[in-house]
Amino acid sequence: MSHRAPAAIASTLLILIGLGKAAEPTQGERNWPQWRGPLGVGIAPVGDPPVSWSEARNIKWKVKLPGYGQGTPVVWENKIFVQTAIATGRKAAPGTQGSAAPTAAGPGGRGGSGRRGGGFLSTTPTEAYAFVLMCIDRESGRTLWQKTACEVVPHEGHHRTEGSFAAASAITDGKCVLAFFGSRGLYCYDMDGRLKWKADFGQMRIVMSFGEGSTPALCGDIVVVNWDHEGGSFITALDKNTGKPLWKMPREERSSWATPLVVEHEGKRQVIVAATGKIRSYEPETGKMVWECAGLTRNVIPTPVVADGVVYATSGYQGNSLLAIRLGRDGDLTGTDAIAWSYRKNTPYVPSPLLYQKRIYFFSGNNAVLTCLDSATGKVLIDAKRLDALEGVYASPVAAGGRVYLAGRNGTVVVIKPSDTLEILATNRLDERFDASPAVVGNEMFLRGREHLYCIAAPAR
Repeated sequence: MSHRAPAAIASTLLILIGLGKAAEPTQGERNWPQWRGPLGVGIAPVGDPPVSWSEARNIKWKVKLPGYGQGTPVVWENKIFVQTAIATGRKAAPGTQGSAAPTAAGPGGRGGSGRRGGGFLSTTPTEAYAFVLMCIDRESGRTLWQKTACEVVPHEGHHRTEGSFAAASAITDGKCVLAFFGSRGLYCYDMDGRLKWKADFGQMRIVMSFGEGSTPALCGDIVVVNWDHEGGSFITALDKNTGKPLWKMPREERSSWATPLVVEHEGKRQVIVAATGKIRSYEPETGKMVWECAGLTRNVIPTPVVADGVVYATSGYQGNSLLAIRLGRDGDLTGTDAIAWSYRKNTPYVPSPLLYQKRIYFFSGNNAVLTCLDSATGKVLIDAKRLDALEGVYASPVAAGGRVYLAGRNGTVVVIKPSDTLEILATNRLDERFDASPAVVGNEMFLRGREHLYCIAAPAR
């Protein structure tokens, strides 16, 4: 059976949904191949995980993970892929192993060299880390294989309490798995853990050394990597099968963390990247810019979502912004009628929004304050309602089985009914802290915590 790219999967499924036709789900639709699922927007189209669970109920297995990472587990059939950074205990003095080569200065002369902490919330790395891709058996939680991509002292720190050296998620299409460790490179393995190729893009300089976080996007046989930082920012594409560079375009942007979104509109594919200066759309085959639009705030982290020919981009640092942008236009869309509507309150800083059943859900900043708007009009349906059971939110909402799942940093997942009012179906507490977004495949949900990976599933009957 052929494996289609996430963009093709999303396009086909959304067309069928729009026509009201049932279709046998493809292999991609049955899995969770990237951090926001088969559609790239946080929806498991054929998922139906439990509504309620606890440490003593509906836990199929729970395994401790080595090291630390914040990326979402991705799933293909019986294999789960998780990225992590494991401290080795091997120290190195600043300026020796792992120190940075000079980077090209970007706008305003930014750039520099040498290892650094860079801000009052980060520390200067002096210890080597193993950057690891793990493959875990979906049925048992047993580690099938574990590959160290590289072992190095990071050239730059991350936020002392909020970041990690393995914040990105893996990507798979069932033929290969891509592990991205930012300044440590991009690694392509086959499904049995054999390295096919690797690529190096240099070293990032993230504002205040908050840490890296963007994940590449897979568009058929094209891998798109966004590289926004305090040096010379760019977006580039590689051949998935060989690692050969296809194109590279400069970007007038500073640090951003949004993962590119692959969409298909009117038979053409686009890669949409949100950032502080502009939201931009690129042709994945050539790198040519299709359109751009200003209007987000600084430090853009959330990845856009898309449905019905409209892309929704959000940001929530030093301001609030949500733009609903109609696809099918070219050029600079700033201030034009391509903006279907906008919203300027209570938008998210870290978590991405969820677009489900013609409603867009998002948190305020990193707080457990939920807003829901009508996606067609921007009409407010749920106006900044606090979910008392959650304390802090980094994970993005997901939807499955006609329900919305909201994971908090305190180990709690609140399940709500998709409706015009806030209706809580269940409140589930585990002994963990969740920064990674949930993944859903079939009747199972995978939650990656600070220390453990959970498989949540009702017992077989």
